Amino acid sequence: MNSVLRRQLHNAGYKSAMHHQFIRRILPLVPFLLVPQVQAQESRFWPFTVSNLMDRPSSQVTPDYRRRLMEYQEARAVFEEEAGAYWNRIAEKRRIRNAKRRAGQPVMLDDYVLEQPPIYTGPKRPANPEAAEEPEPRPRKYIPVVADFVRAAQELYQFTPQRPASEVEFKRAYVRYALASGLTRAQAVRVYSFETGGNGNHDMQSGVRNGSPPISTAIGYNQLLTTNSVELLAEQGPELIRALTAKAVQLAGPARQALDHKLAVLKRMVTQARAVPDTWSEHEKIANTAQGWAMHAMVLDIDVGPMLQTHKLLTSVQFARTRGHMRPLTAAELEMMNLTGDGTGLDMVTMPQAMRERVPTSNFFQRGGYGRNPVAIRNNTVAKLLAVTDAGMDSNSNNAGARELAAAF
Repeated sequence: MNSVLRRQLHNAGYKSAMHHQFIRRILPLVPFLLVPQVQAQESRFWPFTVSNLMDRPSSQVTPDYRRRLMEYQEARAVFEEEAGAYWNRIAEKRRIRNAKRRAGQPVMLDDYVLEQPPIYTGPKRPANPEAAEEPEPRPRKYIPVVADFVRAAQELYQFTPQRPASEVEFKRAYVRYALASGLTRAQAVRVYSFETGGNGNHDMQSGVRNGSPPISTAIGYNQLLTTNSVELLAEQGPELIRALTAKAVQLAGPARQALDHKLAVLKRMVTQARAVPDTWSEHEKIANTAQGWAMHAMVLDIDVGPMLQTHKLLTSVQFARTRGHMRPLTAAELEMMNLTGDGTGLDMVTMPQAMRERVPTSNFFQRGGYGRNPVAIRNNTVAKLLAVTDAGMDSNSNNAGARELAAAF
C-alpha cells in the first residue's frame, strides 16, 4: 500500500472511531483514506485559528509585508468561520445518524451533509522577513520493527515465532483458515492486493522498503497494527487456543513439544490481553509496551499468524451481519471497514447506490484527516471512493503475490 496512506491512517488512528486504522495503499498512485470518529466539535482538531494566524510584525518590517499579512489574516478568518460551521455540521449529522441507528431508525439522505467542504482560495501567508531560522525538527517517535517484536517475544515469553519455510506455505495456511472461517476467495485476494500492492509477504511492514524506516507497526497480508494483534488476542483468544489445541493432539515427539510450548505462550498472551477492558484505547496501551510488541510477533508465526490475519477481516464480516447486513460484502466494502473501522465502514456499506453517488466522503472524516487525504478529496463521494478502491484491487490482483494467493484457493 502507498506509504502516505499508511501514515494517514495511523496519524488519526482509532478502532471504530478509528479502528484507526488509516495508513495504507490503494493504488501505486493513491495515498488514501482515514476516518476517525469525532467526539467533540471538529474545529478543535484543526490547526488554523485566528489566534495562531496572527503575526505581530515589528515596526522594522516593510509596509508591503504588513499589508499582505493583514489581507491574508482577514481572508483566512472569513474562511475559518465558514469551514468551522461546515465541520460542526458534519459532526452533528454523525451524532444524529448514530442515535438513529441505536434506536433502529432508518438513516436517510438528509442525515448527511450533501455539500462539499469549503476550500480556501484567498492569498497565501506572506513570508516574514524577520523570521528566525527554521527550528530543528522534532525527533520522530520510534516505530518498532519486526526484529523488535521478535526480540520482545524472546525476552518476555521465551518464544520465537515459527516462520514458514516459504511464503507459499504461509499463503496456504492462510487460505485454509480463511475458507474454513467463511471468507471468500475474492475477499481475501483483493484485500491482500489492496493492502500489500499485490506482492506482500507475511512479514511485510508498512513503509519498509530498501532500508527505509517503517511508517507504522502494520504487518502482513491485512496489515495488522500492534493494537490489532492485542485486540484480536483478547477477543478471539479462546478460538485461537481451540484451533491450536486441536492441531497439537495430532502431533507427537519434538513437534508436539514445540507446539505445546507455543500453546502455553499463546494462553499467557490471551490472559494478559483480556486483563484490561475490551476497548481500543486499553489495548493500545498494551500495544505500546514490550508486552504488546511480543504479542504482535504472533502475526509472524505459521500457526497463529494466518488466524490473526483472517480474523482481522472476519470480525468486520461478523459485525455487518450482527447489524442486519446479510448480503456478502464485496472486497471494496470489506476494505472500507478494514481501513476505517467497522462502525464508520458499515455506514458507507449499507448506503444504497443512489445515496453513494451523492454523499460526500467528508461525512466520514474529521477535518484534519480529510485535509491530509488527497484521494478522498478527489474521489469526493462514497461511490467514487469505492470505485477507486476497486480499481486498485483490479490492478494489483495481477501482481505475482496476488496470483500466488489466488492459486492457493
